[in-house]
Amino acid sequence: MRIQLNLFGEKLATRLADIEAGRIAPAVPRDAATVVILRNAADAGGGSSPRADSSAPDTMASSADGRDIQVLMLRRTAAMKFAPGAYVFPGGSVDPADYGAEVDWHGPSPAEFGSRLGAPAEVARALVCAAVRETFEESGVLLAGVPDGAPGAPLAVPAGPSWDADRAALAAGTLTLAELLSRRGLALRADLLVPWARWVTPEGEPRRFDARFFAAALPDGQQAVGHEAEAEHVAWLRPASAVAAARAGEISLLPPTAATLNHLASAVAAGAGLDGILATRRAIEPVCPRLVLEDGQAWLVVPDEVGYPL
Repeated sequence: MRIQLNLFGEKLATRLADIEAGRIAPAVPRDAATVVILRNAADAGGGSSPRADSSAPDTMASSADGRDIQVLMLRRTAAMKFAPGAYVFPGGSVDPADYGAEVDWHGPSPAEFGSRLGAPAEVARALVCAAVRETFEESGVLLAGVPDGAPGAPLAVPAGPSWDADRAALAAGTLTLAELLSRRGLALRADLLVPWARWVTPEGEPRRFDARFFAAALPDGQQAVGHEAEAEHVAWLRPASAVAAARAGEISLLPPTAATLNHLASAVAAGAGLDGILATRRAIEPVCPRLVLEDGQAWLVVPDEVGYPL
């Protein structure tokens, strides 16, 4: 699949030519984590999702058997340097504090995550910490609970002024995830995260990421609230609705986001509900799109097996 995007301009074409000629080296990808937060559509009330933004309609009829799902999506602010206005999942780069973070941990070991994610245990641990931290920073959803982690044990419900202050401090870098969890007497619930995919930014980009995608269910009692510096709107969209809106030019999706939504839409169409989707053990292979230069124009080449829908 070849894609021509507006963000590919003369500057990028020049960079691609310099890399091909050996004048500059490709940037080294930074580790990053992204979390696809899911919920049953029926949890929105009557199966219809709230329209957080009129440019992102969710008009697909809910399934009669209750297996329909919605995905949390954040619309990036127009001020963002990268992909302004695009609808994305919560996520971001691994911070130095995520490596070796001393947190109570409940769930599969870092080594087990690493075997799925193609990473050493210490990197996998940092990726999981970054996934939890970034999701809380950007959406207010916190995957943490009481330390014993027993079945049915309550998860945190981060609501109120003190939680707002902690979230702001975490986003500002004046509070670490380990400090937040310790202060609140909470354990990181790694068992709530399901490895989903891995995407590596093409070599021609000046900022590259080795992004591991996770899926997780919205914890009971929690609500998603976007971080105003990064998200203009919060929307719960059915995967098929989001893909359809992108095809119609109503919303903007990055290739990894579009492919992930397409996979989820296919799972729903095949009859999988939320529990079935989260129980899926996917093979995690790195997806490495390529930027190619032809007659001065840059193109993004996405492997056909990815199932890019746009």
